Amino acid sequence: MLRSLALVSALSLAAFAAPSYARTTCHLDFKMSGWSAFYKTSEGTGRVTCDDGESMPVKVSAKGGGLTVGKSTIEGTGEFTEVRNLNEVLGSYATAEAHAGAEKSSKAQVMTKGEVSLSLAGTGKGWDVGIAFGAFHIDPM
Repeated sequence: MLRSLALVSALSLAAFAAPSYARTTCHLDFKMSGWSAFYKTSEGTGRVTCDDGESMPVKVSAKGGGLTVGKSTIEGTGEFTEVRNLNEVLGSYATAEAHAGAEKSSKAQVMTKGEVSLSLAGTGKGWDVGIAFGAFHIDPM
């Protein structure tokens, strides 16, 4: 009897201590502008919206370097891999890209931050050409 009671108590505590694995999909809408001349920088704003109803305005920025030159403005969307909550999408994502565009251009890119990946797609105006490596940052406003 005492063993049964101990087992039931242990299972009850384990149920409360078990981590939640509920996942949600989040999306990013953004607009950013920037320039590059060996060093590449872009900044802007956006909004992350998740399927579970959470949302947050964010600052987005990209910084890096390489053989690159240009000036552009881009509007786009992004989709994250499933996350446990909205805060998991914040932070820095590693990037590598090859780009070229004149007047009107489009861009697609996939980047990662640990277990979370982000795929971006967008269209923009300006001109740019080169190869760059760096980081894409998403911070709360």
